[in-house]
Amino acid sequence: MTQEARRTPRLPLRLRRRPVLWEQQRPTWRDARPARIADAVKAALARPSGNWFVLGAARDIGAHRAFGRTVAGVEVVAWRDAGGRLIAGPGACPHLGAPLAQAPVSCGILRCRWHGLALDGAPFAGWEPFPAHDDGLLAWVRLDAAGGERPLAQPVLPARPHPAGTVAAVYTGTGGCEPEDVVANRLDPWHGAWLHPYSFADLTVVDPPAGPGGEPSDGLTVEVSFKVTSRTVVPVTARFTAPEPRTVVMHILAGEGKGSVVETHATPLGPDALGRPRTAVIEAIVATSRRPGFALARAAAPALRPLMRAAVRRLWRDDLAYAERRWQLRSSGRTPG
Repeated sequence: MTQEARRTPRLPLRLRRRPVLWEQQRPTWRDARPARIADAVKAALARPSGNWFVLGAARDIGAHRAFGRTVAGVEVVAWRDAGGRLIAGPGACPHLGAPLAQAPVSCGILRCRWHGLALDGAPFAGWEPFPAHDDGLLAWVRLDAAGGERPLAQPVLPARPHPAGTVAAVYTGTGGCEPEDVVANRLDPWHGAWLHPYSFADLTVVDPPAGPGGEPSDGLTVEVSFKVTSRTVVPVTARFTAPEPRTVVMHILAGEGKGSVVETHATPLGPDALGRPRTAVIEAIVATSRRPGFALARAAAPALRPLMRAAVRRLWRDDLAYAERRWQLRSSGRTPG
């Protein structure tokens, strides 16, 4: 038995003496200072993205039909060429504006349904591809005109565990807000056990030491327990960071699932019919474990992914309401703090 195995408890569960009623939790509103959250959001928004936006799950873009999404008001189409390479470009046909997202793909060639214009990913007939990147889990597109930043050759990617030892799933939801409202939600971990009592308990934000110049440390470290039942929990230590302006990442530092990652990406879509902003939340869950039994979980990944997405969907039902409310307050000049 390895030293690591000896340190790992046989069961990750912890039994609480009695469940803590929702209203009897320790209030966290004094810790969740509005200025502190605002400063964290401001720092995240100042980081470079290189004009890269997440399109969606890489597995959702296949070789037989096109994938379409409006990103920052730009209609984008994506598909795979004959070698499986990700291709992205304008979603309107350069001929008469037909929706290329409805076009079939055969042998890597996309053919417009209106008049048969064929695209293989190279510039043709006024159609110019956008830079695209497949990181193995998510598909990205670079929109320089929409981003307005200095372009980067690749998106800013967080560290992930090796894919061979993980089970991964991607959830996508849409809310009436802007990306910064989604980022603000994720940079407020203090709301976890209050807004999501069905999932979290015993949440404490651990203030890291300041940097050498007295500046606050980048990121937030959280000790929290994931609920299994009202009395049974799985305690972990997690860290939240924002590597770029539309991404917040949670790394599990200690406890069950050490090394697992949850990436929350906020992609602006465009205004709705009433002119209100819409944002896609694209969350990638990359679960891993050092336990021998996790190999069974990997083997059952196709059955586990829908369950993982369902759990995330429940959380984002509440978190999108938070983000939408924040946008409503901001847009009406009523931002608290």
